[in-house]
This record gives sequence, C-alpha cells and structure tokens, in this order.
Amino acid sequence: MENFESQIIRRCQAGELKEFGQLYDRYIKKIYDFIYYKTMHRETAEDLTSQTFFKAMDKINQFDPAKGNFSSWLYRIARNTVIDHYRTKKPETDVADFWDLADNANLELDLDLKQKLAEIEKYLTKFRPSQREIVIMRFWDQLSYQEIAEITGQTAANCKMIVHRVMTGIRQDLSLIVLYLLIISKQLLWPLT
Repeated sequence: MENFESQIIRRCQAGELKEFGQLYDRYIKKIYDFIYYKTMHRETAEDLTSQTFFKAMDKINQFDPAKGNFSSWLYRIARNTVIDHYRTKKPETDVADFWDLADNANLELDLDLKQKLAEIEKYLTKFRPSQREIVIMRFWDQLSYQEIAEITGQTAANCKMIVHRVMTGIRQDLSLIVLYLLIISKQLLWPLT
C-alpha cells in the first residue's frame, strides 16, 4: 500500500492532480477526527479539514519522502491550520452551534457525550498544550509514537514518556478512575502500537 501511495504522490507532483482524490479518500476521516478533537466543533472541523486538503494539494510538490511519510506531512499541515485558526479566531459562540439544534440526532446522547468530553478536556488542561496534543494524537487519533514525533518535531521516546506521565497522573487521581478505565478499554479496541 505504501508503494501505491508513493506512486499517487509522484503522479500528483507531475501535474496529475486528479489523482489527489485517492489521497483525500484515504486520509479524510483521520484528518477530520484529528481536527475535530482540537476544535470540538463540527463545522469548524469541516472547514479546517477542507483547508488542510487544499493546502496539501497546492503544496504537493513540496512533499519530500526523504523527510518523512505523507501521513505525517499531512498531519503537520492540519496541525498548523488549526494553530492559524486559533490565532485569528474571534471568540464567538452561537447557541445553536453549541447545542447542535439543527441536527436531528439524539439530544440526550449528544449532551452526555459533550459532558464526558468536557470532563476529559478539563483534566487535560492540567498539562501543557504540547503534552495534551501528544495524548490526543496517541489515543484519539491512534497515531504511532514515530508519527507523533514526526508531526511535533520531538523524539518518539519523548512522546512515549509524555503519554506515560499523563497515564500515571490519571491512575493516581481517583476521580479519574473511570476515564482511565475508558482509555484502557479503548486500548483493547484501538491499535496503539
């Protein structure tokens, strides 16, 4: 599969940008999820995901496989797009967006999920933004330590140590035992190696 991806990238770099759709299809869900967990807002995540792929397509000639894999390059673009968004964002909250009233989804389930995510987010604020980002990439985005290292510019060993410290903190905080059990149960379902 990696060789197939390399061929698509080379064709895109040769000017066959219609081939970029295959890369888009392969990474859209992962990039959207990555951005959503940083913004916690569906429409914002959709907009930033679109921007990420437009930037990637526009800059495809700058991708160099000798400097890392395409996935890490794409995540770096997504990460920088989110950073740019927050630098220029004016704080404004639309009540309909917060409650997602336009959606016909189960409101009670949505509120429960938002509450649980808020609890997790509140706990993660105890850590530096760079630490939070690594934990989110590891557990929610299911990235390997090597991929996280390529995205953040840190070593894989340092990323692993940060995750270990956060998990140790969760285990020591009895009020977060449920969160810890949730993460452990997700480890059984998610390929976290």
